[in-house]
Amino acid sequence: MAVNNHTAVAEFVLQGFSGDPWLQALFLVIFLLLYLLALLGNSIIVMAISLNPVLHTPMYFFLTNLVLLDIVCTSTVLPKLLQGLLGKGSTISYRGCMAQLFFLTWFLGAELLLLTAMAYDRYVAICRPLHYSSMMSRAACLLLASAVWVVSAVSTSVHTGLMARLHFCGPNQIRHFLCEVPSLLLLSCSPTTLNNIMIVIADAYFGVVNFLLTMASYGCIIASILCIRSAEGKRRAFSTCSAHLVVVTLYYSTVIYTYVLPASGSSLENGKVVALLYTAVSPTLNPLIYSLRNKDVKVALRKMFPCLG
Repeated sequence: MAVNNHTAVAEFVLQGFSGDPWLQALFLVIFLLLYLLALLGNSIIVMAISLNPVLHTPMYFFLTNLVLLDIVCTSTVLPKLLQGLLGKGSTISYRGCMAQLFFLTWFLGAELLLLTAMAYDRYVAICRPLHYSSMMSRAACLLLASAVWVVSAVSTSVHTGLMARLHFCGPNQIRHFLCEVPSLLLLSCSPTTLNNIMIVIADAYFGVVNFLLTMASYGCIIASILCIRSAEGKRRAFSTCSAHLVVVTLYYSTVIYTYVLPASGSSLENGKVVALLYTAVSPTLNPLIYSLRNKDVKVALRKMFPCLG
């Protein structure tokens, strides 16, 4: 097959967290719980938004996209991790590794772009409220959401295609519990100059540019909030974007640490913990953050579950 012409490695060995059976059992319980909570929490948020017409607004349209990204992102990584912890093998086929790399990179990139789109939505809502209906029309929201998914898909196609061109003829032990670009490049027998150049370009665009755009939006938002005279007005304006700001802070801190800092031996070990934050912990916490810090979501949840009231 064409893929096998580029590699002598048929499968990779994923490195777990510990060889101790008791610790493996503990990790299995923790990660399974995180996965189930992520699926449950994000599914409830989707249902709450879908069933409540009051939440059919641009803000919650983007939130639905974020929730879906969290579901597919955690489902790309945790099932394989749980399989390894169950003792059913910590190996992954070459094709399986490339598939995981493709989807993980796609969803992570899309989430960064989506956070920028959500920041722009909050900027328009707070800084240009009179133009909100026209600037954030249904067509504009669909265009933004489509761009998020398509641009990230194009980027991950480039990275995965470049990775598939490399030769893997030596060690096949990935010092991580998942397949990602930095870890795989360390195992390549081929020159990785072009791959590294594309990583820098992707980091600059998805990480730096989108981070600056998000911060610029929030700079304008904070300036507008400070100009509001009433304390109640300030509180209401800030409450509409506080949850998103918390998610942005959590997400960017983990992704920047993983993909921007040098891949030294110690950072690779720490990278496992950090990767868990954006593939397991963040998808679990995001529904809680948005439900606890958003009045409209709380009301929608009470309607779905009257016992919560």
